[in-house]
Amino acid sequence: MSDQTSEEAPGEVTTYKVVIVDDHAMLRTGVRSEITPAVDVVGEGEDVATGVAAILDKHPDVVLLDVHLPGGGGAEVIRQAGTDTRYLALSVSDAAEDVIGIIRAGARGYVTKSISGPDLIDAITRVAEGDAVFSPRLAGFVLDAFSGSIEVEKVDEDLDRLSAREQEVLRLIARGYSYREVARELFISIKTVETHVSAVLRKLQLSNRHQLTRWATDRKLV
Repeated sequence: MSDQTSEEAPGEVTTYKVVIVDDHAMLRTGVRSEITPAVDVVGEGEDVATGVAAILDKHPDVVLLDVHLPGGGGAEVIRQAGTDTRYLALSVSDAAEDVIGIIRAGARGYVTKSISGPDLIDAITRVAEGDAVFSPRLAGFVLDAFSGSIEVEKVDEDLDRLSAREQEVLRLIARGYSYREVARELFISIKTVETHVSAVLRKLQLSNRHQLTRWATDRKLV
């Protein structure tokens, strides 16, 4: 019997290793059930820190990566974990700035969470094999960016460091909401609002809410 330790047998199908990084546990569970056993899910992460740790520990072929994550977003995961692996963004967002931002960071593709299980498996396989994969509308954003129709410089990497919740808090504070009003609007505690504001100020290297308001106004976020 021949020893095939480094090469797969003729006709054998490669099972790619995947890490899922998303801050919603139910979504990670659902995605795992949809793509297993076509791929081997070897790890998960719920924020930047745990995502980076899983990638560095498991060395996956493909990382399914949400764009907005606690701790700095999907682009920050790529920056910290490096580009030795391939990244496929999987997000609810189809905004041009999200698509272009994560591609600039090093992702090989971008699909939305409305994708079917079989199509997601196909996208993972294609990215693992070196292709770039986008749904048709999102591919248009990338083409427009490189053709100059969208000014890539306007994609704000500072904003991408904030989680989706931090961006919500930022916009409300910049509109003049009090902490109590933000808490009521987002159905969270005042203490949680304070924590988010502190995180936003730290990540953007700002000192107070007046600077924060000016920062958001300059970027037309309010």
